[in-house]
Amino acid sequence: MAHPRMTDQDLLDQLAAADRDQLRLILEHSLQRLIEMEASAVIGADPYERVADRATHRNGHRPKPLDTGVGRLELQIPKLRVGSFFPTLLEPRRRIDRALLAVIQEAYVQGVSTRKVDALMEALGGCQVSKSEVSRICAQLDEELAAFRERPLDDARYPYVWFDATHHKVRQAGRIVSQATVIAVGVRETGEKSVLGLMSGAAETEAFWLEFCRSLIRRGLGGVELVISDAHEGLRSALAQCFTGATWQRCRVHFLRNIGAAVPASHAPAVLALTRTIFSQPTSETAHEAVSHALQLLEPRFAKAAELLRHAEADVLAYMAFPADHWRSISSTNAIERLNAEIDRRAKVVGIFPNTASLLRLATAVVQDQHDEWQDDRRLFSQHSMARLLHPDGPPLLTNPLTEGFAA
Repeated sequence: MAHPRMTDQDLLDQLAAADRDQLRLILEHSLQRLIEMEASAVIGADPYERVADRATHRNGHRPKPLDTGVGRLELQIPKLRVGSFFPTLLEPRRRIDRALLAVIQEAYVQGVSTRKVDALMEALGGCQVSKSEVSRICAQLDEELAAFRERPLDDARYPYVWFDATHHKVRQAGRIVSQATVIAVGVRETGEKSVLGLMSGAAETEAFWLEFCRSLIRRGLGGVELVISDAHEGLRSALAQCFTGATWQRCRVHFLRNIGAAVPASHAPAVLALTRTIFSQPTSETAHEAVSHALQLLEPRFAKAAELLRHAEADVLAYMAFPADHWRSISSTNAIERLNAEIDRRAKVVGIFPNTASLLRLATAVVQDQHDEWQDDRRLFSQHSMARLLHPDGPPLLTNPLTEGFAA
């Protein structure tokens, strides 16, 4: 490696005929000098300098490889006798970026060298990665991410919980299969939004959802009054078994898609406009009146859409039994769809995951970083509105129990 004792004149002499290796040495030397200068500022003294009011002393170095566009740099990070030091110019990668890099490297090592992976590795400086190095990186991430997925929920009340799933391609036993990542997001009784958990598996079946819901309850999820999801039968059945007494809100965005698909394409805009008037009503009473009006107009020509609306009326309007300033957020799964979109955006970089563990690793990193941002003193709902929801003398909660039509 380039040592700090290399002079500036030495660097200037090399610039005239610099090739890739020489540029790497120059960059390595420059970064090392900046690291030593920052360490001196933290310590309060240069190497071998005798200063009475210094904060601490150096205690050797530890290696820190850094992949760049000109290759791998072998840097040395000063160690301190008291405290720790890490240079600001080498800030650790965000959790998401580290997870994404680990997935790419894992795919590369396992021979899944698609053009996209090759291009990414080239962008990382054409560096070679060994299986042992990838295993070390993945092991460090997996321990941290598993702790997040399995953390206790401290028996806090989560009146609102959203459930949804996203799907990605994974290599398994020599085949490429679609696997689901299911996610639950909740709002605490104090108004903050939190990622409650996630799980990846082979199929989005009732058994899979049931296992996921039960894991949330084991970790302390309680006080659930409303669950919001699409109309997936396996999910709804699992929710009925695990959250007895809660109410199900059918996502109105998914419902509108179902209505649009139930009529000819040429008539879909008019039918959707009519249906949307239901959700713009100021009270539950006027909303049900709007449903009756819509049914009168739909039944003569669009019997299928009318039957769908009649059957779903109670479920798509369940949110109206809650405080009105919550309606926009609790009437659909948009609160979790944006999180799924971020997972999908990151997953597109990988394309096909080398295994299920790599999919779960990246998805967990994405949701944990989002969870951390949500905890930064920001509330989805005000404490005042949550107090009105949870006050025992408030309006009765919901009239259409989640367990309707299912065995307890």
